[in-house]
Parts: sequence; C-alpha cells; structure tokens
Amino acid sequence: MNKEEQVITSFRNLLNKRASLDKFKMKDKFKGYKSSEVHCIEYIGRNVDSNVTKLAESFYMTRGAISKITKKLIKKGAIESYQKTDNKKEIYFRLTGQGKEIYEIHEKLHKEFQERDKVVFDKITDEQFDSVLNFVEEYSRHLDAEIKKLGVDITNGNDFE
Repeated sequence: MNKEEQVITSFRNLLNKRASLDKFKMKDKFKGYKSSEVHCIEYIGRNVDSNVTKLAESFYMTRGAISKITKKLIKKGAIESYQKTDNKKEIYFRLTGQGKEIYEIHEKLHKEFQERDKVVFDKITDEQFDSVLNFVEEYSRHLDAEIKKLGVDITNGNDFE
C-alpha cells in the first residue's frame, strides 16, 4: 500500500472507529432517533433558516433523503417548518422544545467526547495542527474542483446504482 492509500485508509478507519465508539452513548441517549436525524437536529440548531437544500449540501445527501428525514422529525415533534413573509416559496426549519432538548444532549455528548480525546490533541503542536489542516483543506479544494469539473450535483444522489 502506498502512502496515499495509507492516508485515505487511515482517515476512513479513524472516522469509523470514532463513529463506532461514540455510537454506544448516542444510541442510549437518542432512543427512537437515527443518527442522521440527530445530526439534522444539530445542523438546524446551529444554523438559522435551515432548509432542505442547505441540509442536503451539508450532509452530501439527496434533497429527497433530507425531505424524508425532516418529515420524520416533524412527525416526532423535534422540528417545525415555517415560511418567511417575504418568501412563501421556501420552507425553513427550526427546533421545537423537544428538538432543543435533543440538541443540548447532543452538545453535551460532543463535549464529553472531546474531553475523552483531549489526551491526544493536547500532545499535538500548533505546527502539526496547521500541517494536518492544510492538507485536509487542500484535498477538499481538489475534490471540490473535481466535482465542479464533472458538473456533478452531489445532492442529487450519490448511490452506485
């Protein structure tokens, strides 16, 4: 395996390990909610005037998939939709009281996970952080350019079918 493959595999394994480890606590705290639903709640809680398009772009999911998630969240009473008086075409989302509770629990868990992992991050120098961040940003820009070159709308579906 060359170094490029090692980097990509290492990033994938790292993210999978973190997701698996975090899932144990998340699953216990968010009974009745899927991970994608909790992350939509998080996004809506952090971003005013969230809509299907913004959510789809953020999660690299189709607008149809996001619509299904938001409909479930509305049915569960975690979010509500609204329209602006000057724009009756666009539908936006905001958290309900129940959604805010879920958001707060999620934020507390993230802080807990940060504390758990602090032992590693405390050892990293600013130069090492800068190096990793520069690489990730450069790679992300490259992928954005490739997406643009292909004229691909990644929110219109990314299945292999």
